[in-house]
Parts: sequence; C-alpha cells; structure tokens
Amino acid sequence: MATDARDDFLRATLPSLDLVYNLSRRAMRDRDLVEDLVQETYVKAFEAWAAGRKPKRVEPWLATICLNSARSYWRRASTRREIALDHVEAEPIVDDDVEAQAIAFVRQSLVHAALWKLPDVQRIAVALMDIDGFTAREIAGITGAPRGTVLSRIHRGRKKLAQILSAEVERLEA
Repeated sequence: MATDARDDFLRATLPSLDLVYNLSRRAMRDRDLVEDLVQETYVKAFEAWAAGRKPKRVEPWLATICLNSARSYWRRASTRREIALDHVEAEPIVDDDVEAQAIAFVRQSLVHAALWKLPDVQRIAVALMDIDGFTAREIAGITGAPRGTVLSRIHRGRKKLAQILSAEVERLEA
C-alpha cells in the first residue's frame, strides 16, 4: 500500500519538478538552498499526499508549498541574521556556438540579477506568471493575495523590471 501511494505521488508530481526548481531559484540565491527548498517541498507534499490530502491540481499545490517553505526559511533566517549569498549562479547553457552561448549567459544573468532587485511579492508574482505560466487566479490561490493585488504586483513588477534592465543595458553600452 505504501509503495502504491509513493508511486502515485511520483507519477503525479515529478512532471512538476522543473516548476518547483525554477520557483525555488526565484526564492533563494544560493544553489544549495535552492536544492534544499526543492527537497523540502517534495517531502512536505508527500507527507500531505500520504495523509490523504491530494490536490485537484498538482502544480499550484506544489508552488504553494514551495513558496510557504521559502517564506518560513526567510523568517527564520531574519531572526538568526542568516543571509543568503549574493552571488548569482547561472546554469550552463549547452550550445555549439560560443558567441551565442556567451550572449545568452549575459542575458540570463542580467534578467536574474534584475529580478532580485524587485520586491519579493513582485518577483514571485512575475516569476509565477511569466516564467511558470500560472494565471492571475492561480497565483492568487498560491500566494493568498486577492486577484487584483496579484495583477497589480505583476504590472508594477514588469514595469520596474523593464526600468532596471533598460538602465543596465544603457550602463553596459556606455
């Protein structure tokens, strides 16, 4: 019976592993913390699954668990004065064209660094909608904020992200 629950859980949740990983990357700066958050998300999800609390839709459920775990980490870290590393670790890009690989790396690094300059609520909302493909209603359910607030955060986050990236591009071209 336990094996069936484990197999059902893995079958239902493993397709969402990339989503959880990408969301974790938006919540944590250090690669080790990202991996810990992904693991913690899946452990908590399995505990709920095994207890009979299976969701109707797996992706928003996992995203909610991931974000709540990240918030808990940051609350604990702020009381212990733990601060994540400020360096940006970008994923290596596999491509035969070295020039295209370098340009893609620079773009990825710029966007990643710019996202971290946004307030947390805007960064999470923009990442959930523009990167992970959730709707405003789903993001409202995940974050616990009203739909209008989510739309406002996305609008303001995109606008600020565009300003940050424009300023950075101007700085690099000067």
